[in-house]
Amino acid sequence: MSKAEISELVADLELQGGEPFPDARLVYKTYGALNADRSNAILFPTRFGGTHEQNEFMIGPGRALDPEHYFIIVPNMFGNGVSSSPTNTPAPFGGGGFPDITIYDNVRQQHRLMTEVLGIEQFAMVVGWSMGAQQAFQWAALYPQMVPRLACLCGTAKTTDHNRVFLESLRAAIEADSLFQDGHYDAPPLGGLRAVGRIYAGWAYSQDWYRAKGYRALGFETFDDYITGYWDALYKERDANNIMAMTWTWIHNDISANDRFQGDLGAALAAITANTVLMPCMTDLYFRTADSEDELQHLPSGRLLEIPSIWGHMSAAGQNEPDTQFIDQVLKDLLAS
Repeated sequence: MSKAEISELVADLELQGGEPFPDARLVYKTYGALNADRSNAILFPTRFGGTHEQNEFMIGPGRALDPEHYFIIVPNMFGNGVSSSPTNTPAPFGGGGFPDITIYDNVRQQHRLMTEVLGIEQFAMVVGWSMGAQQAFQWAALYPQMVPRLACLCGTAKTTDHNRVFLESLRAAIEADSLFQDGHYDAPPLGGLRAVGRIYAGWAYSQDWYRAKGYRALGFETFDDYITGYWDALYKERDANNIMAMTWTWIHNDISANDRFQGDLGAALAAITANTVLMPCMTDLYFRTADSEDELQHLPSGRLLEIPSIWGHMSAAGQNEPDTQFIDQVLKDLLAS
């Protein structure tokens, strides 16, 4: 892979709720080089629980996101443990004192990075998966002149009520662990974290995936090995306050919840002038195709391409190569448009 660098923007941020957040750290990684006219930048925000490392499966020679041709910027979302998060922020904002941060807050600070630090006035494309798609939607609505092409994978412009049921269950599992202590814990609430993993297991992959014993493609022979070896192991290593911060952001995702659009989601979507591709997965359990169809009605230049996969929400996670190739080809076509 060509040149890749990790850097950060440290700057005070006034949050959407009005609170100050001093020395907010936005950590980002770039791949490739910006060309002379600064026209080859691609923005690729991170998703829930993911860092720039989890985005790298889509970046490489021959891929749509080829660093030999494009300058790919991956900003880490606040709360993910790399950018400012409960786990790495000093008192009084660390741990259980971490402030509520919206998708709007994330995008405004990213915009500051692009315009004041990197000198980017327009992207070639903005693409995101899951919470990354939420950020991509917000970018295109707030700064349409900067986003000529938009790809939203398995994500919506506003969190639906059914999606919130899932998110509230994760938060309730953590809060039910007596060790959590409203975020001021001395020892990790491992019981709550284990419950989070078990809940997530029922949503991330589809019923069809389980029927086909899809966990064998992940290297697990039995269901029990998969549950303990994948989900228990994954959430044992995650921080409860980081999860609470990111789920709060996800629950409150609404690209129209700001002074510009005043809660009018249709107006926010109509403000998106980008050549847009919405890519839900046909078996995603919480970002449904019907939700994307509703959004599509308001987009001036949009189309919907359903990912034909039994891998559910994880179809865009790089775990199943046919899904990755399908997505990659759509992105190549979009960049060529």
